[in-house]
Amino acid sequence: MKILVTGGAGFIGANFVRTTVRDRPGVNVTVLDALTYAGSRQSLADIETSIEFVEGDITDAGLVNVLVSESDAVVHFAAESHNDNSLKDPRPFLQTNIIGTYTLLEAVRKHCVRYHHISTDEVYGDLALDDPAKFTVNTPYNPSSPYSATKAASDMLVRAWVRSFGIQATLSNCSNNYGPYQHIEKFIPRQITNILSGARPKVYGAGQNVRDWIHVDDHNAAVWRILDSGELGRTYLIGADGELDNVSVVGLILELMGKESHDFDYVNDRSGHDLRYAIDSSTLRDELGWEPQYTTFREGLRATIDWYETNREWWEGDKNSVEARYKAQGA
Repeated sequence: MKILVTGGAGFIGANFVRTTVRDRPGVNVTVLDALTYAGSRQSLADIETSIEFVEGDITDAGLVNVLVSESDAVVHFAAESHNDNSLKDPRPFLQTNIIGTYTLLEAVRKHCVRYHHISTDEVYGDLALDDPAKFTVNTPYNPSSPYSATKAASDMLVRAWVRSFGIQATLSNCSNNYGPYQHIEKFIPRQITNILSGARPKVYGAGQNVRDWIHVDDHNAAVWRILDSGELGRTYLIGADGELDNVSVVGLILELMGKESHDFDYVNDRSGHDLRYAIDSSTLRDELGWEPQYTTFREGLRATIDWYETNREWWEGDKNSVEARYKAQGA
């Protein structure tokens, strides 16, 4: 089997590639990545001789057509994915998340190649903090940022190409990922690397916003389960019942790193900040038999902290510039 992984040098994609190389020796992996700021070839350095790496853009129709024609399956991770950046400049999100997805869909349509589309729970908008409900595949889309709006649009393109052209596709919408190789602008690695750098963690607003956390390895195991056994045309929701508010997450990071749980600063809230995400992953569990490896958030977070502590060379070079951008935003 030959698989094309778009965005395979990004956070979730790189972990997917690493898992595939380790656990599935019969799968030949080609990575297509534009190596924007959020993609790092260093994330694949120790396995690069085991894969084919192509630096390029998913909106390049000629390149995508060639790579897809040589593949048995495409797993599409590539995306612009940071909400703050989408509020500052939405254009790259439209280009990558919508035009890039369209380009891939046309290629898999032409060559009859299996396609899996990676998306986010943010397409559903948010839930009230006191609402017992969770997102399901029947939850109406209600995106609240340029990032989530473009991901919602890409999901709809996939569904339209399934219905109109009969492409062989599945989709998954996942809750918030954490784990190794995540860019330090993101919430959890930012707090960990702040503490490692001698700075205080930062929490938006009152810190009551709730996210449903899942370790990246559990997400990627679910993706492989869908590739192996998922029903074509279906959407699967991936989550690990990891709901926690931001203050609790930061407090646990501080505790695990030997600090006082209140040793952080509040900063100005983000515009349009969603209140709560929660995923109902019962279909994935009941029909495909998937279960998360990390049964507690604490266990996965401990492993993540250990990784950032022992891999400082991976993130230290970017730390000052990331924090300078946040400071300019008052965050």
